[in-house]
Amino acid sequence: KLLEKKEGKKKKGYSRGVESMFRLTARNQINLSSIADNKSNILISVNAIMMSITMTVLVTKFEETPNIILPTLVFLLFCLVTIVFAILSTQPQTSGEKFTKEDIKSNKVNLLFFGNFYNMKLDEYEWAVGELMRNDENLYDTMIKDQYSLGKVLARKYKLLRIAYSVFMFGIIISVLAFVF
Repeated sequence: KLLEKKEGKKKKGYSRGVESMFRLTARNQINLSSIADNKSNILISVNAIMMSITMTVLVTKFEETPNIILPTLVFLLFCLVTIVFAILSTQPQTSGEKFTKEDIKSNKVNLLFFGNFYNMKLDEYEWAVGELMRNDENLYDTMIKDQYSLGKVLARKYKLLRIAYSVFMFGIIISVLAFVF
């Protein structure tokens, strides 16, 4: 900073706290994503097992007890819908967009989010990251965009997971009521 004052230049500096904040936020988002994926996997496994057992045990009893057909079909439908939403929550998101060198130079692209760079050639990506590293302000702007993008992905993931759990819960309730009545 002393040299900057002597030269009359002001350079925007970032504290270690800012870098720690980015690192902590990224770690937290990765952990939350992992938790959501684990919950989705549990829902998928449990519902798949319940569907398998139901189809092997109850479907064979349809002729003997026709009054279980409707409750069984309701139960299977709710299990299937739960599995679909759980699978949707684990699907990766990618943009698939192509970017120009001008987009990269003007920092319109988040090069830290894999969904934006996965289809770039290695030499293009190396050049783009080199451009990003030349300017601290662009680097931090990109880190902010990355945090935001990860947050959006997490929001979508948890929304779909919430729907899957709700479908599962209501499916169990409605299926039990259908079996009772």
